[in-house]
Amino acid sequence: MIISERITIDPAICHGKPCIRGLRYPVENLLELLAGGMSIEQVLEDYEDLQREDILAALSYAARLAQVKRMEPLAA
Repeated sequence: MIISERITIDPAICHGKPCIRGLRYPVENLLELLAGGMSIEQVLEDYEDLQREDILAALSYAARLAQVKRMEPLAA
């Protein structure tokens, strides 16, 4: 799967937030649903425009954003 085919960023859609295929489904909202306990199947039932590959792309996108080499505590 190529993430760039599923995750789009357009300043005219959702204020430029990463969305699914140019639809008004921000990646962050899908991640919040999954983090809140919904299964992929439940999300797909509630949002008929989405496909399983869209959810997997959102998870892959989040995983890439979370890749850091090193974290340091902020100074107080």
